[in-house]
Amino acid sequence: MSTFLYAMLAIVPIVVLLASFYSLFHKRAQGVPMKKAMVSHIATLLVLVVLMSALAFGASAVNDAQQPSQPAQTQQAVNADANAAQADNSKGLTMIAAGLAVGLAGIGGGIAVGSGAPAAIAATSEDPKSFAKSMLFVALGEAIAIYGLVIALLMLFS
Repeated sequence: MSTFLYAMLAIVPIVVLLASFYSLFHKRAQGVPMKKAMVSHIATLLVLVVLMSALAFGASAVNDAQQPSQPAQTQQAVNADANAAQADNSKGLTMIAAGLAVGLAGIGGGIAVGSGAPAAIAATSEDPKSFAKSMLFVALGEAIAIYGLVIALLMLFS
């Protein structure tokens, strides 16, 4: 049963995304406004996220149920298992924190470059001598995303 769920985790997203893109382009070709076509596409993506979460949890539960039960363990073995489980939880939280660091830093860098680059282009078109100063401000905006990546790497490899 677990193999079936893992296969579904690989196949279902691809099929649903391809069907959603086909539907999006088909609606657009029929003259449906892009906003309405995108609403159905986004709704499909949200349903896909919920479905994949359910399949992942189901596969995990099936794996846990299929593992053979362990014979009686000593107190030291139980403590070792508890410590290993605690280490696994902290690793997962570290992964989440690293993802948030990269994602939020990328969004911040995008906002900074999105507002700084047009201003730099405008300043350069008025005065070509200001190119270096303008690019410095754009590079500082991009550095925010690089700092987020560095922090994530430090979290993952520490």
